[in-house]
Parts: sequence; structure tokens; C-alpha cells
Amino acid sequence: MSAHLDAARALLDAYPVVDGHNDLPWALRQQVGYDLDRADIATDQSHRLHTDLPRLRAGGVGGQFWSVYVAAEYAGDRAVSACLEQIDVVAALLARYPESLRRALTADDLEAARAEGRIASLMGAEGGHSIANSLATLRALYTLGVRYMTLTHNLTIDWADSATDAPRHDGLSAFGEEVVREMNRLGMLVDLSHVAPATMRDALRVTEAPVIFSHSSARAVCDHPRNIPDDVLALLPGNGGVAMATFVPQFVLAEAYAWFTRAADHMRARGFQPLDHTPDAMRVLGAFEADNPRPRATVATVADHLDHMRDVAGIDHLGLGGDFDGTAYLPDGLDSVAGYPRLVAELLDRGWSAADLAKLTWGNAVRVLRDAEAVARDAAGRRGPSLATIEQLDG
Repeated sequence: MSAHLDAARALLDAYPVVDGHNDLPWALRQQVGYDLDRADIATDQSHRLHTDLPRLRAGGVGGQFWSVYVAAEYAGDRAVSACLEQIDVVAALLARYPESLRRALTADDLEAARAEGRIASLMGAEGGHSIANSLATLRALYTLGVRYMTLTHNLTIDWADSATDAPRHDGLSAFGEEVVREMNRLGMLVDLSHVAPATMRDALRVTEAPVIFSHSSARAVCDHPRNIPDDVLALLPGNGGVAMATFVPQFVLAEAYAWFTRAADHMRARGFQPLDHTPDAMRVLGAFEADNPRPRATVATVADHLDHMRDVAGIDHLGLGGDFDGTAYLPDGLDSVAGYPRLVAELLDRGWSAADLAKLTWGNAVRVLRDAEAVARDAAGRRGPSLATIEQLDG
């Protein structure tokens, strides 16, 4: 055990983690059909979830972007409706646990929640398919509290290329660029996790505001398409954006990536999608693991990514986005939201300063949201809502 664990907990008391991505809403959809009586997160849910309130407290989490994720296979009105259902369950969590969770829309709300000792709760929409090619729908999501949108999920969409699907646009289409501009005007953060490198570069060229990567690590350390190439990390100081390192084993450890590729093929052959975490799917995955021992990522594996990302992008452009409840497996020592003190202790062991860690956990995330708000105030004085359509811009 790290000699710095007590120091890590003390640091997190002062500068708690703002985590960029947690898939609890989708897990509640899959496991209990959004019935919060069946999954009371005020009590220990470690038998089926990575997240509950006691473990958020133990982990020093002070701000959480709840992912209002929609499966990439959903499209059109089905995608929009599913996203609204995700937003609805976040509202239900806020209403049910007001002593622990505080609705947050702004950087000031994050600071107010910290002062109150509550967990600031924001939302991020994972996948641009959630707006069904409608800028009005994008604005509606913002009105409902969504403060970032991941431009794609695992599939290329009508206006943006995904990192894990065949490209169709060489990055962003003309409409995709207009989506980025409208997000800037609103103050909605542009999230570049999941997108192809060409999409990252196009978005960074177009955006007036800082971007985020809500849950992505370093491609130079683990060559997975979901990670960020060094040339893109090097653009973040000029943009002001923040790359939030993720903990997903196949994104951080090359041996785990190879194992998960084989496991995904095994799942598909038995009629399950690789991201299916229902009990039946997990039994199939567990049987595969029993015959094929899984390579284990660790806290040190994640710290290796953070060391590299700091070297390339600088400490002012790093954050954390664990992807809890969005992955079947996690690194040893980071198996739930309670694990953050172990990661901070590992970084203290490596010589990271308290000031740098305060930026990693809290300061950078608050700053990037505040900067996006400032861009939005300026843009609102120069232009009104975009009425462009994909048909007009992309033909």
C-alpha cells in the first residue's frame, strides 16, 4: 500500500475529483429498468455496479458528469427518446438524493457544490446520433442540462467519423462543423472521445472554445483507436482543452486490448454485442475469461498514461474520466469509484506535486467549463441560433 494514501485522501478532501464520464444511467436502464427502489445507490451496490453514494464519498468524487448515453445502433427518434429517458433518470437521482447530489450547470455550480459538501452532478450526451441531425434538438438537450456532447460513439454518424468505424467524411462534414459552432454558442463542451483523429483535428480547427476528451488515454502508450494521438495532445495547450484519462483496461494496456478483441468475437458469435453488460452477457464473458485468463491493468498502468499525457500536453490540460459502469472490467485497485485515492497516491509516489494534482482532479475541469461559458457569452452577442440543416450543408 502506498505511503501516500493518507495524503491522497487529504488532497481529495480539498480538491475532489471531477470525473468526466460515468455510465450509471445506462446501467440502471439495463439492470433495473430505471427502478431506483431496486438499486438504491445510498446503499452498497458493489454486487452489480461500480457506483454508489458511499463509494463516491470514499473516492473523493466531488463532481460527476453522468453520461446520458444512447447505444450507437439507435437512430432518429429512438435515439432522441432514449437520451431523454437517460436525462430523466439523472433528474430522478437528484430528486431522490438531494443531501448528496446537487444539480450543476455551470462552473460556479461546481464550486457551490464543493462548498456545500455535495457532489456536483452534470450531464454529458455520448454520441451525436442523440440529436438526430437537428440543431434544435441539440439546443433542447442543452436546455435540459446537458453540458457536453461526445460527437460520436462507436459508429460513424451522418456528420462525423468515429474512431472505431469506417470513415465517411474525412473527419467532420460541413454540418458537423456547424454542430461544433452551435455547441460553442450554447456553452456545451465539445467532447472528442470516441471520434477519429481526423474528427479531432477538424473540431480543434473549428472550435472557438476549449474541448474535452471525457474518457480517453494516450495512444503512444497503448495503441488503441479510442486513445489520443500525441499530435492531438500537443494541440491542447493552444486550445485550452482537457484530456481526461480513462481506466478501461483495453484502452490502457496493450495485452488487455488483444484479449478484449478475442472476447468481443466470442460474444458476437454467441449473439451478444461486446458492450452488453446484462447478466446473460456477463455469464458468456465470464466463461470466456475462465478459459482465457485476462491480462490485468493496474493503478500504475493508468499512471503511466497520465505521466505521458502530462509530458505532451502539460499539467493544465489533464483530467480524469474513469468510465465506471460503462465497462465490464477495470484495473486492479480502480475497481470502483472508491479507487481514486489509490491513483492520487501512486502519482504522489511518482513525485507529482499537490498543486499539479489539484489541477488534475478539480481545477482543470472547472476551468474548461468556465472558459466555454465565456466563449458562449461572447458568441451569443454576435450570432443567434443556427437554423442550418444537414440537407442544406451536406446535400
